[in-house]
Formats: sequence, structure tokens, C-alpha cells
Amino acid sequence: MSRLKDLYTSEVAPALMKKFNYKSPMQIPRFDKIVINVGTGDAKENTKVIDNVIDEITMISGQKAIPTYAKKSVANFKVRQGMKIGVKVTLRGEKMYEFMDRLFNFSLPRVRDFKGINPNAFDGRGNYSLGLKEQLIFPEIEYDKIEKIRGMDIAFVTTAQTDEEARELLTLMGAPFAK
Repeated sequence: MSRLKDLYTSEVAPALMKKFNYKSPMQIPRFDKIVINVGTGDAKENTKVIDNVIDEITMISGQKAIPTYAKKSVANFKVRQGMKIGVKVTLRGEKMYEFMDRLFNFSLPRVRDFKGINPNAFDGRGNYSLGLKEQLIFPEIEYDKIEKIRGMDIAFVTTAQTDEEARELLTLMGAPFAK
């Protein structure tokens, strides 16, 4: 069992129950999933790009990534419906907690001039989104083997009803919010 999952059951859940005065343990917010998404604009010229990004995201997440396809054709972007335009992976359970632990404790501190993550990137329903500018902050990625520096979006989906509950959940789990 991962360290963060143990932390959630032993410390985080009781602290949330006490702070928000929940009547049932089922009301306590918990993580549902983490979605990692990478959009590749240059995939329309070179189809090998998607395969490279799938390999990188698979190494980072520990789970096989899948390509995403364009829903509509957009002439200005030279994109046709059904083209591969990105990569995503959805993490749940043990892999989700393991990824979260590596992200908060190893990867984010490797960002140059890191002052913390934006505390205002909640969606109003208790979900948090984080954008990274480069995949090099993850220790699994070797600098020499990457083709191009790519960013990614990471979405933390929780069962929290409000942003305040979700912020407290992430803070107790060790998210390094900027002061």
C-alpha cells in the first residue's frame, strides 16, 4: 500500500471529518482519479510523435497511455476529424496515489524557481487542474532521449463538493500550494 493512501486513511480523513463536521464517513472527500493529458500540435505532420509521447507518459504514470482523437475538423489548424492529436492516461487506486506522491515530493521541487502550485486552479466543484511546462521534471525521463520538450495538464478529480474541501484535502495530502 502506498504511503499517501496510508496517510489518507490514518490522518487526512479524520482531520477532514473533524474540520467540516461530517455526519457520515461517506461524506469525507477523497480522490476519484487523476487524468494526465498531453496535446501535440505537431502530430498532424509526423505520426511518430504520438508514439513517442505515449512512451513518455507511460513511463511517467506507470500505466499505458492512449491517444486522443479530434472530434471535429478545424481547417485553420489543419486538423481533420479522427486525427490523433494528443495522449491521455487516467490513474485510479494505487497508481493514482503513487503518482501523486512522486509528483508532490520529487518532481515539483525539481522545477526551477518553484514557489508552489497555484492555489486558485479549482473548477468550483472540488476538482483541481495543474499545468506543467515540461516533462523533464520527472526522474523517469532521460534528457538525451526526448525529442521535444512538451507540457502536460494534470487534473485531480475528487468527490469534494466545494473548492474549500478540495483545497484542504490536497493540502493535507502534501500538495505544495504557493503562499
